[in-house]
Amino acid sequence: MKLQKQKIGILIEGDFYEPEIWYYKFRFAEEGVEVRFLTRMWGQTSEVMTNGFKGHEFQIPFSQIASVESFENMDDATLKSYAAIIVPAGQVADRLRFTEDIHKLPPAVEFLKRAFADKKILKGIICHGLWLVAPAPELVRGRKIVVHNNLLGDAKNMGAVYVDEDVVVDGDLVTARTGGHCHLFARTIIELLAERI
Repeated sequence: MKLQKQKIGILIEGDFYEPEIWYYKFRFAEEGVEVRFLTRMWGQTSEVMTNGFKGHEFQIPFSQIASVESFENMDDATLKSYAAIIVPAGQVADRLRFTEDIHKLPPAVEFLKRAFADKKILKGIICHGLWLVAPAPELVRGRKIVVHNNLLGDAKNMGAVYVDEDVVVDGDLVTARTGGHCHLFARTIIELLAERI
């Protein structure tokens, strides 16, 4: 329970990778972390969104895991209360990077940019989570990262420095190769947060 009173926000949408999300829910809680699942509400209630999200592999409804809350209109004080923000694997990032107005950044990207602007918040991106960074490549330009092999070209096009390891740490940014590496990713985040206490 070395991280008691710490809070981690995990972005969520449909087509999440169930084993990864289950793992985070319980592993971070073992350390005393309060885990919050954050999403774009699309004008719906938390209950509607929680029941509407289904997993990628087994089609498990997210309501069997947890409930969700909005990151939209989150004020700076609330954002600063998070020790880490995680963009998970699966199709979550692809769904969250949708924008109705092509001249504006998607709300989830705006939220991520705000998190990146605060060096005290640890940012974690795993596997296809890098897709959420595509509209704002400056967030990873020149930074060491690892991604799923399918996104290697994306990472290079964003100007990131690809490192062929399962987990890579570059300051306040932690990246991991695939959802199957979520245990290594979570362990690294836990260790880094413990160092910051």
